[in-house]
Amino acid sequence: MDLSEIYTRFPTEADCIKFLEKIRWKGDPVCPYCEVSYFTALQNENRYHCNNCNTSFSVTTRTIFHRSHLPSQKWFYSIYIIVNSHKRISVRELAKEIKVNKDTACLVIQKIRQGMFNDKALLFKIAEINEIR
Repeated sequence: MDLSEIYTRFPTEADCIKFLEKIRWKGDPVCPYCEVSYFTALQNENRYHCNNCNTSFSVTTRTIFHRSHLPSQKWFYSIYIIVNSHKRISVRELAKEIKVNKDTACLVIQKIRQGMFNDKALLFKIAEINEIR
């Protein structure tokens, strides 16, 4: 699999958001702050307003993707590479693969490794992109 295949499978950011919602919430959003499913969808924002704790959230809240400006497709590909690699991938190798600078690649690797401890299930579901259609 390569980056172009990820862009073919997930051509827009909205497609990535739908995929994340499917694997994280199974179609029923839950507030990551109070863990309640009492929300209002905010139109045209891919966000929700929790009517219980009065906060706004999205599927990326409290994940490694939170507040990231990197396209989700590049995140997905990075996760796929790192999780399925037999050896450790270097910062420069990842930077070259996803076409970003080395500082961004370093941050991506750090967040993915951190996510391996905090949100392993989500990362491994994304890493299995090859099998998900």
